[in-house]
Amino acid sequence: MQLLSSILFLILLGIGFGFFIKNARKIYRNINLGRDINRSDRSSERWKNMAMVALGQSKMVKRPIAAVLHIFVYVGFVIINIEMLEIIIDGIFGTHRVLSFMGPVYDVLIGVFEVLAFLVIFAVVIFWIRRNILKLKRLNQKELDGWPKKDANTIIYFEAILMVFFLVMNAADYYLQTINYTHFAQVGSFPVSQYISLIFNGMNPEVVFYVERACWWLHIIGVMCFMNYLYYSKHLHIILAFPNTYYANLDELGKFDNLEAVTNEVKLMMDPNADPFAAPAPDAAEAPSKFGASDVQDLNWVQLLNAYSCTECGRCTASCPANITGKKLSPRLIMMKTRDRLEEVGRNIDANKGTFVEDGKSLLNDYITPEELWACTTCNACVEECPISISPLSIIMDMRRYLVMEQSAAPMELNTMMTNVENNGAPWQYNQMDRLNWKDEN
Repeated sequence: MQLLSSILFLILLGIGFGFFIKNARKIYRNINLGRDINRSDRSSERWKNMAMVALGQSKMVKRPIAAVLHIFVYVGFVIINIEMLEIIIDGIFGTHRVLSFMGPVYDVLIGVFEVLAFLVIFAVVIFWIRRNILKLKRLNQKELDGWPKKDANTIIYFEAILMVFFLVMNAADYYLQTINYTHFAQVGSFPVSQYISLIFNGMNPEVVFYVERACWWLHIIGVMCFMNYLYYSKHLHIILAFPNTYYANLDELGKFDNLEAVTNEVKLMMDPNADPFAAPAPDAAEAPSKFGASDVQDLNWVQLLNAYSCTECGRCTASCPANITGKKLSPRLIMMKTRDRLEEVGRNIDANKGTFVEDGKSLLNDYITPEELWACTTCNACVEECPISISPLSIIMDMRRYLVMEQSAAPMELNTMMTNVENNGAPWQYNQMDRLNWKDEN
């Protein structure tokens, strides 16, 4: 019987981790569809940023209540899943609480796990109330209708149920320990589940044993399901927040990248001594095949990583002045649409044996409209607010660049301004010689 149990457990692990690795490879492939960008510089700053933002949750504290609750869930899941090591060993070798040889340290660990499990349940209940009863505005906007809202609630249910299985398993274990049932030696500390164990008083010990085993199996099956559900969920940030913050743009906000090839052309035009017919320098940058981005393949891989990392919390949209004043732009929706298009491209590649077949669609127009792009004020509020250093603005600017440089599709006001700069050396529509006329008005 024990051999059969171990075999079933190994099959479960194989299926769970095999499916997870398969989907992780798809995500890795999709992210690498983006253009190359060098983010290997300033490694010490990058490690510090990852430690502070992803691990230390430093940007979450701007909203203290949500931050404390999120820390309960974050720390709880990270630390409680240390117990997965024991569950895996027990499942493979048929042992029971194999790490109990650690003595007092084990007692402390189990006690901490239980307190954290209780705090996780408390936090996710509050999260559920905020989403579904209090209906916080940023968590109930129209862009979250359908799958996004269902996904958010599914994660809450997953987290709560996993913690309940864990505590009921421990409660049954504790009860069986107190009555010296077969191999249940008195180990561990159970500050929460000892009270839950009262429900087993007077129950047949064999029934309690099966309850403990059922919760043990349901907990590990739930963990495998949760791990593989992440691929379909916004909660990929649980994993991707770390590389996302490491590879984040460390330049000061407001500094935009210039295309070197364009910069060189402008310098050439402004240099009266330059020979326009001279051969370019050997190290001169070549003009890109396309200016800006019209589809996900035109974005860089960090931007695509951003799209997969977005948790749809809405802090970016809640702080966006364009969105607040009723404009169509939502930075959160920019990230969601980028991810949706990237997933569509990925499915296209899967269906065509590893090759993308043109489908007549693009990120621009089919997913994101020019109206959304031009509503942005480039204030960087969305970048500043994001808890894991995502930059919707970089995607917006690349798509604007495509509209201007490839399609000459800038708004009339912008075209007028650029024409004035070209003709008059200033954004205003009057001659350079008249610039100082204002001083004569006094």
